[in-house]
Amino acid sequence: MSGTGAPSTGDLDAEGLRVAIVASSWHPRVMDGLIAGATAACTRAGAVAVCFRVPGTFELPLAAQAAARAGFDAVVALGVVIRGGTPHFEYVCDAATSGLARVTLDTGVPVGFGVLTCDDEVQALDRAGLLGSREDKGTEAAEAALSMALTLPTIRRPGTVQPTGFAG
Repeated sequence: MSGTGAPSTGDLDAEGLRVAIVASSWHPRVMDGLIAGATAACTRAGAVAVCFRVPGTFELPLAAQAAARAGFDAVVALGVVIRGGTPHFEYVCDAATSGLARVTLDTGVPVGFGVLTCDDEVQALDRAGLLGSREDKGTEAAEAALSMALTLPTIRRPGTVQPTGFAG
């Protein structure tokens, strides 16, 4: 885990944006931290966040697609997959990653990727944004989704004012 090199989003002004947080139910302690970070990031930016829980990480793409089609301005997908002794880890990680990428490309709605893929629970807790964690991937995923939701209109309508966001 690097913990360094993440871009700075600065102060995002996402007033009026609606964000769906779709979150897995496995590993509740880790998920509580990820959801708290994503929700706080949305609140700081002025966006309204609604959280939808799904059974597991594999179900995130369908929930994200439903939220995008329902008119949310951005989606934050949160989950955690911890490596075990079978290939299940690779299948779930690949399905979630490919599915979420497909959702954002098919719908044009930004999806913040907050799926932790870890070797063990210690790594997951270290990324969950909990007291003592070194990283807060829930916040990072929400900020990425919000930044894209603010940036896309300027790409789609050349000549509009570029929003501030990432410094870099």
